[in-house]
Amino acid sequence: MTFTADVFFRALADPTRLRCLMLLAAEGELCVCELTYALKLSQPMISRHLATLRQAGIVLDRREGLWIHYRINPVLPPWARQVLAMMARANATAEPYARDHRRLEAMPNRPPARCCA
Repeated sequence: MTFTADVFFRALADPTRLRCLMLLAAEGELCVCELTYALKLSQPMISRHLATLRQAGIVLDRREGLWIHYRINPVLPPWARQVLAMMARANATAEPYARDHRRLEAMPNRPPARCCA
């Protein structure tokens, strides 16, 4: 699949996917359980949105035992990385992104202590 601007911006147009990306931009790598906790959404819903981002080439995943961790694809074109970085900086204190980050920081037993327990 060729990475194009229309695919990139279509993926960013969904609020849930954008919230996931803002957390990933701030944290580097997160487990599905962390995103579920921070966004207060179901695991199937989060996984479906992450699958869309993965298919678009925006995020990569890695399996660790039963859990799947996601991170922003490091080989995104420079312009796409810049867009994500600027959005993360511009929205760091805006809602719902700041609330999502506060929830994530307050998550008990965050990985690597006990993932997805």
